[in-house]
Formats: sequence, structure tokens, C-alpha cells
Amino acid sequence: MKKKYTIGLDYGTDSVRSLIVDVTSGEEIASSVFSYPRWEKGFYCDPAINQFRQHPLDYLEGLEYTFREALGKVSKDVAEKVIGISIDATGSTPVAADEKGTPLALKTGFEENPNAMFMLWKDHTGLIEAGEINNLARKWKIDFTRYEGGIYSSEWFWAKILHVLRIDAEVREAAYSWVELCDWIPAVLTGRTNPLTLKRSRCAAGHKAMWHKDFGGLPSEAFLSKLDPLLKGLRDRLYKKTFTCDVAVGTLSQEWAVRLGLAEGVTVGVGTLDAHAGALGAEITPYYMCKILGTSSCDMLVLPTTEMGDKLVPGICGQVDGSIISGMIGLEAGQPAFGDLYAWFKKILLWPVEQILFQTEIVGEAIRNKLKQEIADKIITELSKEAALIPIDESGVLAIDWINGRGTPDAEENLKGVIANLSLGTDPPRIFRALVEAAAFGSKTIVDRFISEGVRIDGIIALGGVAKKSPFIMQIVADVLNMPIKVARSGQACALGAAMAASVVAGFHKTIQEAQKRMGGGFETTYYPIPENVERYLVMYQKYLRLGAFINLSLNN
Repeated sequence: MKKKYTIGLDYGTDSVRSLIVDVTSGEEIASSVFSYPRWEKGFYCDPAINQFRQHPLDYLEGLEYTFREALGKVSKDVAEKVIGISIDATGSTPVAADEKGTPLALKTGFEENPNAMFMLWKDHTGLIEAGEINNLARKWKIDFTRYEGGIYSSEWFWAKILHVLRIDAEVREAAYSWVELCDWIPAVLTGRTNPLTLKRSRCAAGHKAMWHKDFGGLPSEAFLSKLDPLLKGLRDRLYKKTFTCDVAVGTLSQEWAVRLGLAEGVTVGVGTLDAHAGALGAEITPYYMCKILGTSSCDMLVLPTTEMGDKLVPGICGQVDGSIISGMIGLEAGQPAFGDLYAWFKKILLWPVEQILFQTEIVGEAIRNKLKQEIADKIITELSKEAALIPIDESGVLAIDWINGRGTPDAEENLKGVIANLSLGTDPPRIFRALVEAAAFGSKTIVDRFISEGVRIDGIIALGGVAKKSPFIMQIVADVLNMPIKVARSGQACALGAAMAASVVAGFHKTIQEAQKRMGGGFETTYYPIPENVERYLVMYQKYLRLGAFINLSLNN
């Protein structure tokens, strides 16, 4: 049999990755990563107001660079044997677009306007707007948030759009429609960018934009107009239909075939969200929760449609038919900060290095830079070693992981992190251990919510940077959840999942499940809960819940 390949294109928070995969064996034969240059420099972002924007040029430049570099690592005939491309991307990451589907930031006069750029998932500037959506939804005859867990987030489609429409008259006048990143890239590749006809992701629409077949699509015109007259008429310039990731958008256009070094006939699939593609790549199956543990966490489940029936799980990030695998309900939850929690603590500890060491004249600049880099590279590893030696202390330091607000269950972005029970004997390893335990406790609240609502969970599949790099953290999570955790072997599960979807779109595999079976990389290790640790953590978990309830009450009164 002649070899065939697909390419998975994974748009993450900091970079984009292209991965070439053999559709028969699942061998990952080449990849390339491109860090967004404007994002790296902090352009268009203002962390003080939770504004995080990305320029479309970062995405386009990364697309071309990673394809060219990945293909350059393999023999020339590989490009001729690529049959499909699929894309995943962070979400909700919408952008204002004109009648042709061109993001405004690519048009004259808007090149440096953050409001004309893609609004990254972690952008929380629409916090007030999200609150208004929730208030109106609870009074409306139809609760359009019911399939979103009953709470709409500032990280999602409508809150972001409404915020920009309110604050920027120029963008408001120029914006004909709005497009998610995972929808725009396939549209660009195929030349089908008309916002009225381009194929929209079921995953992004269902989990982030309140789309559901029971509503006839998006929330009603009456609801949106009542929310704010600025939204009047926008619904008709968006979409009614959505598509799962096993559906084709079209074939690669002549322009992009030349730019990428591929044939025009390559099939391009409907996009999906990155975490959901990661679940595919990690071989998610019914009743196994797939946890992507990176800067944040995203937790996903798939269940047969017949089993879910009319059951609704409150406080999660949505349940959508076909959002992960066609014919199954995809459920999503997550924590806004996971690895970010440790990155924040690392930054705190590095402050004297960056502010004092770099002022010293004892050593030269080259030595200072080397010292800073070495400390930065080793700090989490050394903290983990020391923290692992500290016994589980039911009366020790206790933390709450809401440093970027609370995600699931019951999203509330204005909540804050806490470190409690400090003493003069508290040192950095003890604080670090408390932060790790807090993130694990936050994960347990998600598992508990699903179980309390009658959703069965048989085990955990983990992927992402934290899962691959930190046995210390993973063992604590396994102990707290009291469940075995299998770690996916592939370090590029999101891109691999996109490549799996591309194999179905191109007609090589019949279903996503078949693609998973043929192309999956399996698991590299399993963490099993330690019984004595499980018992101790149950005591600490109750304290975590009580402290969280107290903080919640204090900040809301």
C-alpha cells in the first residue's frame, strides 16, 4: 500500500505547530513550531485589564513557516502524498471581519488596532457583558445558556463581540461579521472566506456561542437585540448551520498550494477547538475524562447521545452533540489556571534575580544572563524535588487555585487565589506544594460535579506539558482524584487529533474512532492513587472547599 499522510495544524496560545502523520501507522514523521513574534513582544495586550489580542499575521506567517519547515525535514515525495489537512485552535478566539471574511486588522487603518484583532481565549475584557448575558438569560423564556452549563463566560464569543462593539465605533462600523480562528484558517486555505457561507465549527459554536439545534441555531434576534441594540441584525450575518470535524470544507486553493508546497487537491477539514482535538489525539473513549494540563486545564468527556438524553450538567463549559466525536455528546469543563499557577509563583521567586542580579557589577552581562537562565530553567524542578519530600500536612499551608478566576464548576472570573495558614516556618517548597494540591483540588471539584449529576467516569487520560514533565504533580492529582491517570504518549496530541480528523475528511478512514485506533500512539505511563495519600487528601479537600466558600462569600458581599 502506498503511504499517505495528513497534516494537523495546531494553533495554541503562544505558537502554532504543524505535524505530518502517516495515516496507516500513526507515525509522526515531522513537525515544526512557530512562536508568534508579535505576541512574544507583548503587542496589543494589556494584562492589567485582561486584554489579550493576537494579530492575524502571526497566524498566517506561522502557517506558511511550519508547513514549509516540516515538509523540508522529509523526502520530497511526502508532499505529493498528503491527502488532508485539519486545523484546531484556541477558543473562543473571534475576530471582526468584513464582507469578504477578511479580519479588520489586515485592512488599512486597522493594522495596529487591538479591537480589530483576534481576541484570545484568555481575554476577559467582556466581563460586564458576560454578566449581562447571564442576567438576561435567566429572565428570558428560553435559557440560551442551558447547554453552556447555565453560566456564560467572558472568555466566549458573544461577550467579546459586544464589548468591542460598545467601545470601538470604527470597528463597529467596519465589522460585517465575526469569525472564530478555527473557522477562519480552513476558510483561508480553501479560498471560501465569505462569512455567510464558510463552514463553522460545531465545537466552537456549541460550546462558546450558545448555538443549539433546539434554538434553531444561535440565540434569537429578539434576545440579542434586547441584550444590546448594537447586536441587532448581526445574527443574520453569522450562521445557522454548524459542522463536525469529520466534514470537509473544500480543497486547498491554488494560492495556498503554492505557498505551502502541496497539491491543490488536498482536502481541508472543518476546524475544531484545540482541546477537543487533543482529546481525539489522546484516544478519548466514553466514560474516560481527558484532561489537557498546560497553562490552563481543559477536561472533556464523550458519552453516547442515548445515555445523556435530556440530562443537563450545570456549571460546566457546555455539552454539544458531535463537538468531539460525531454521534456522541461532548462535555467540557476546565480550570483557567493550572500551569499558569506555577508560572506565577516562578515569576514571584525570580523577581530578585531579574531586578537585583541585573544591577550588579560583580559579574558581566553575559554571566548575569546565564545565571538568570539557569535559575529560571531549574526552579520548578528543584521546587518539585523539595516539595516531594514534605509529608502531606492536613494542618499545613492551604491554597485556592482561583488566581485567574474560577472556571468549572460555576464560572466566576472575579474570584481570586488565596494562600492560607502561613507561618514563619513556611518556605517556597511548602507554598509550591500547596499550589499543586490546590490545582488538584480544583480538578476534583470538576470530577465531583459530573459524578453528582449522574455522569459516569471510569478513569482519566492526561496530556499536555504538565502531564509529560512532572511526575510529582501527576501523582498528587491521581491521589486527590483517587483515580488512575493514563498519560498519552504523543507530546503533540492536539496536532495528532487534527491529523486524525483530516484522515476521515480525506476519506482514508471511515470514522474518527477508526482513525484513533489506527493512528493513536497509546500511553506511556499510568499513575495510580496511593491509598494512604487518598485518605489524607480527603481531609484537606474538605478544608479547601470550606476556604473556597468563605472566599467566595467574602468577595461577593
